[in-house]
Amino acid sequence: MGQTMMLFSVWELDLELTRPIQLAPDDAYLSFTKEDVDTLKNDWLTDNHSGKSKSSPSPTTVPAKQTTRYLEREELRKFPSSHIVLLRPSMAFMLMKTPSALTLRDALPNFTHTTHIFLPINDARNVSIAEGGSHWSLLLVSVIDGVAFHYDSLCPSNYNEAMLATQKISELLGKGLRFMNLEDSPQQENGSDCGVYVCILMRHLLLKRLLSANAREKVSMSMGGKVVDASGGRKEMLRTIEGFRKEGERRRSNDESRSASPFPKGKSGESRSPPRIDS
Repeated sequence: MGQTMMLFSVWELDLELTRPIQLAPDDAYLSFTKEDVDTLKNDWLTDNHSGKSKSSPSPTTVPAKQTTRYLEREELRKFPSSHIVLLRPSMAFMLMKTPSALTLRDALPNFTHTTHIFLPINDARNVSIAEGGSHWSLLLVSVIDGVAFHYDSLCPSNYNEAMLATQKISELLGKGLRFMNLEDSPQQENGSDCGVYVCILMRHLLLKRLLSANAREKVSMSMGGKVVDASGGRKEMLRTIEGFRKEGERRRSNDESRSASPFPKGKSGESRSPPRIDS
């Protein structure tokens, strides 16, 4: 039996779970509402997950865009010498739908020194609704190897979309890329777990493959034989959300006895929030 992977993410919630929590301007980089949390227990997205309305649900519950933010803030920052880019789903979608990728240079990260690029791939057709399709998959571009690896939990559903994204990235990089559709990727057992798979595979490939290997080591990018525990991933997220909801409650309680300072914020210290004083 293959190795089982669990998704473990950090999310910040409002005390009442009715609006995004605002702990500090630069700290609250992830936000969920009560409605979003409720959908984690079911099969359909809310508009916060995909940019779609409730009347047009998409079969996934774990938000790829929130996972990329979490990985950037909580994991990639531990490896300052790495040159890995995690593209937001909306940015990947924009790249795929733009006739000339070169026109997006100023809107996208600088890939000059980039070694790897992660792109959540969506099968949306309507350009007015970013991330609004019915299926997600993951594209991992190894710039240094000139290879684009495609992981599709409903293979080969997003084959054409992944090929298109590879062509666009190739145009941006100014170098050829060999496309590899990894047919041994873990396959979902229902029609609603594709987003869960994207998040879990993204985290595993980033942390367990790329960031854990030394510079001269050859790393296998195949996920064949791996078992993805989608249900367990959802439950783990909900437990983590509850933990950070309580942390948000504690911080809000502490803030009741503090007052904002009128003085400009300094450059030192971990928090970039305005200075605080005890009342």
